[in-house]
Amino acid sequence: MYEGNQALEPDRSTIETMGRAITARIADYVDSLPGAPASRFGEAEHAVARMLQPPPEEAGRFELLLDAFQDAAAHGLDSSGPGYYGYFPAGGLISSAFADAFAQVYNRFTAVAQLAPALVAMEQGLLRWLADLFGLPASAGGLVTTGGSMATLAAIVAARHDRLGEDLTGGTLYVTEHTHFCVAKAARIAGLPASAVVTVPTRRLRMDPGAAARMIDDDRARGRRPFLLIGTAGTTSTGTVDPLLDLGELAAQEGLWFHADAAYGGGLQLTARGRRRLTGIERADSIVLDPHKSLFLQYGTGVVLVRDAARLHAAHADDGHYLQDLETVAALPDFGHLGPELTREFRGLRLWLPLHLHGVAAFRDALDEKLDLAEVIHRELAEDPRFDVPWEPDLSVVVFRTYGSDETNRRLLERINATQRLFLSSTSIEGRFFLRLNPTSHRTHLAEVQNALAVIRQCTRARPGRSAP
Repeated sequence: MYEGNQALEPDRSTIETMGRAITARIADYVDSLPGAPASRFGEAEHAVARMLQPPPEEAGRFELLLDAFQDAAAHGLDSSGPGYYGYFPAGGLISSAFADAFAQVYNRFTAVAQLAPALVAMEQGLLRWLADLFGLPASAGGLVTTGGSMATLAAIVAARHDRLGEDLTGGTLYVTEHTHFCVAKAARIAGLPASAVVTVPTRRLRMDPGAAARMIDDDRARGRRPFLLIGTAGTTSTGTVDPLLDLGELAAQEGLWFHADAAYGGGLQLTARGRRRLTGIERADSIVLDPHKSLFLQYGTGVVLVRDAARLHAAHADDGHYLQDLETVAALPDFGHLGPELTREFRGLRLWLPLHLHGVAAFRDALDEKLDLAEVIHRELAEDPRFDVPWEPDLSVVVFRTYGSDETNRRLLERINATQRLFLSSTSIEGRFFLRLNPTSHRTHLAEVQNALAVIRQCTRARPGRSAP
């Protein structure tokens, strides 16, 4: 009679051998990052074809399988390296990676506090610390999620449930053209039509509170039901911060739920400059932040905080007969009742361990450095007569272009990225093509920024003149 394949459970010696093999490769990889290409596009056909193959019937060799992964990872964008300035760098802390691997071996179920009370307390302690950091009251609570999209969905569902109830007819929420598209996606998943998402004009890339107030009044007069106002604490394109204080006051006056999307900018609340620029976020009914952006963690960690945790619970709580043996634990939440997920991986250690190992001051210092680097980039580009740098950075994102056509700037971006010494991304602002540079990797320092600026200058052809594009 077949009794199962014991090979699925390696012995101690094999576990140690596997661990040493992975650790050695990790150390080699991290050592290689300063000189590694920032991107490697093309010539991936063989690796892609190999990864598309089904698994074999017979056992493979561990080292060869690690080789296959490393070959696959070598193609595309190296988002861990110091030359990655595109989108939102998430260099990934080694301490967090080891913490996550350690937690995954224990494989604890943390959706219900009774089943892992101390680990739930670990996540809850992090959430309480973050709520305090943003000036939220003791009633606040939240959830560690897979990222900003899932966190935003939980926040929008809570706002919809609290302000609209079961009847969603006429519900409207207010954004700008610079609001992250995950808001519209979450609204759609939450059952709201595309027409429910209303775009408010901006001034200098920021939501215009006066225009928002007029649009809310007009929509009410037309029989619509305004219920949610979205302010962004660091837009994706430019890192611009909406006037959060004014928007919070407007939302309170109009009875709207005020949501602050701080997925990018939230970590900068640790710094004095960040707190000044995010003034008003303490008025939010919900806040989203991504530790995998401005706290340097690996991709896959987001947080939603809600001023009144009971409202998050009311929007997501449910039950099943198969859970009848479980009881609530005093002072600890059941995370499975605070968001879309019941089965969820334990995400707390990936943030808890780095914060306790390195200390909060290390994160604050690193974030202050990123703000300094953005100022250096902005100043040096603005002083070069070949570049148009229209906006000073609110946080760490700098956007720029040459005084040429959009096509000229597209070609410039291609030349820069083709060097493989750095990787930039682009965006469109007010109908124009801009290059975008964001030095938020914890592995990017002044020397790397000076290298990036040198590459940009080398790739920029002679000044074509300041004619309008």
